[in-house]
Amino acid sequence: MIFRRTLPLGVVLRDRLGRPRRVRSLVSSPRSRVWRAEFAGTPTVVKQIVGGPDAVDRFDRELLALRLAGAGRPRVVPEVLAADRDHRVLVLEHLAAVPDDGPWAIRYATALARLHALSPGDLPADTGPGAPDIRAFLALARALGVPVPAGAEDELSALLGRLRAAGSAQLLHGDPCPGNEISTAGGIRFVDLEGAAAGAGLSELAYLRIGFPTCWCVRSTPAPVLLAAERAYRDTWRSLRGGDPPGDLADACLGWVVQGDALVERAERRGTDHFARMLRADWQWGTMTARERVIHRLGVAAAAADGRADLAATVRLAAAMREALARA
Repeated sequence: MIFRRTLPLGVVLRDRLGRPRRVRSLVSSPRSRVWRAEFAGTPTVVKQIVGGPDAVDRFDRELLALRLAGAGRPRVVPEVLAADRDHRVLVLEHLAAVPDDGPWAIRYATALARLHALSPGDLPADTGPGAPDIRAFLALARALGVPVPAGAEDELSALLGRLRAAGSAQLLHGDPCPGNEISTAGGIRFVDLEGAAAGAGLSELAYLRIGFPTCWCVRSTPAPVLLAAERAYRDTWRSLRGGDPPGDLADACLGWVVQGDALVERAERRGTDHFARMLRADWQWGTMTARERVIHRLGVAAAAADGRADLAATVRLAAAMREALARA
C-alpha cells in the first residue's frame, strides 16, 4: 500500500511517522527519488531507491552504511530516522546547509578520513581495477599507436597487487562527489551511500587529485589546497586510528586511470570496454568528454608517479598516451 501518490510511504512508515506535511520533490539521480517532508513538525528527507534489478541491494547497502557510519562523532552522515525495505524507502535527518568555512577540499578530506576510519562491517568489498582493466588499457595504447614500453605490463600487474594489499578495512562512500556531501555547522556530511563498500580509503582521497572520477563534474584542486587537504586527511586518520593510512596515493590515481568504467555514470557500468568505445565515438558526461577525462587522468597519474622506479615504464606509457589522445 502506498500512502499519498507523491510520497511512497507504506503502512509501516505511515503508522510510525504519521501524515507527512510540506512535501516537496527534490532533484535526484535517475536511480532514486527524493523528497523533503515534515513529520510532526520535524523536517526530514525521504529517499526511495528505484531503477534496475539491483535496487534492493543498493537499498540494503546504503542503509547498512548509514547505520555503520552513524557511529562516528562528529557525525559524517545523516541519522536514519526510519526505513522500509519493502518500498526501499529511507527517512533521514534533514541537514541544514551552511556556507563553507575555509577551503572546501580541507573540510572534505577531514570528513572523508572520519568516514574511512569507521568499521565497514559486512559491506561488500570494493572491487577496484582488475586484470581485464589492465588488458583494456594496454589495448587502448596499442590502438592509439603507442608502443607499450618493456616492463609496463608487469608494473601494472604489480600495481594491482599493491592495491589489493592496501586492504578492505575501511568504510568507503563509493561515490564521494560534490553534491553527495552537505556542508553543515558540524562539518561535511555525506549522503547517497548506495555504492558504499569496504576498501582502502586512499582510493577515495585520490578523488581530489584525479578529478572526482565517478562524478559528472571534474574539478581541479589548486596545489597548495590539495596538499593541505591531504595533510588534513592523514592527521585526522592518525588521530583516530594511529599510524598512516595503508596504500599509496600515486597507486590509487593509477588505479582510476585504468578503470574504463570510471568514464560513465554508475548505471552504465555493465562490463563494456569503454576505452574501445571511446575510440569509436567520444561522449559527453557532465563537464567533460570521455577523452578529456582520460587525458586529464593520465597527466595527473604520470605526475603523481614521477620518480617512482617501480612505475618508470608506466609513467612513460601514460605520457605517450596522453600526447596521442591530445593529437587525435
